[in-house]
Amino acid sequence: MSITAQIVADSISSQGIRLSTLSLKYPRWIHAEFMTHRLFSRNASSSRAVPSKRLSALEREYPLWWGANIPGMQAGAKLSGEQAAKAKAAWDRMADACIEGVAELAALGLHKQWANRPLEWFTSISVLVSATSFDNFFGVRWHPDAQPEIQELARQMFSALHASAPRPLEPDQWHLPYVSADEEQALGLDTARRCSAARCARVSYLNHDGTAPNAAKDLDTFAKLAGDPNSPPRPLHASPMEHQATPDRLANPDHPESWQNPAQHGNFRGWRQYRKMLPREHIAKFTPPA
Repeated sequence: MSITAQIVADSISSQGIRLSTLSLKYPRWIHAEFMTHRLFSRNASSSRAVPSKRLSALEREYPLWWGANIPGMQAGAKLSGEQAAKAKAAWDRMADACIEGVAELAALGLHKQWANRPLEWFTSISVLVSATSFDNFFGVRWHPDAQPEIQELARQMFSALHASAPRPLEPDQWHLPYVSADEEQALGLDTARRCSAARCARVSYLNHDGTAPNAAKDLDTFAKLAGDPNSPPRPLHASPMEHQATPDRLANPDHPESWQNPAQHGNFRGWRQYRKMLPREHIAKFTPPA
């Protein structure tokens, strides 16, 4: 079992509002619960993008402990050593059968967006999350009633945040995950924001093949996400542009919530999201295809 949380970028505004971005790894079976928290901006690794052979080689995930079935949503006491060993063996047999079936589907030429799905229940997912508030998440998920694995994720996230010292930022200074201050200076702000968005989209500073990022390739990725301004409009894949943000200014210093640009905060508080500065960042009126 590998449940981890690492700080990618950590910033605080002059109003004392902290924006933190974390890289997470956890069993995919708790991802649906994680996705219910609407204050979070998120991107995640996708089964549709990973070759079946590589996905099959991922570390196998198991429950934190093997608990007895009782009425309700929480497990009872731990299974005995013998019963737990049998449960793990059954888990492994099911996983082995899924891996064999996925290999057969891949050999038949079935696209990975379908072939890979049976692997999801016993593998991990990599997730990038940014937020200005984690308290409700901790209150709900670091609780005895929560699934044990998401309790552990909440503990790991809390520890990572507690151990980190956020970097002070003023308005027009930017929180840019996966882009260092030196790289931002070398690239310029506009390019740095785009590179950050591309890296957030793949949930990694590195490229998918493990090589170091290349700004030109990152800009190509950004163009695929945001579209070409010289081409006909098409839907943006805008969620990776939510992680980049700059502190908002107060319209009235005597009123702590009198922000100058509240419509650009999105799901943040006191921070202007890059996404909200882009044209066509959401579809206001949908017309079905002809």
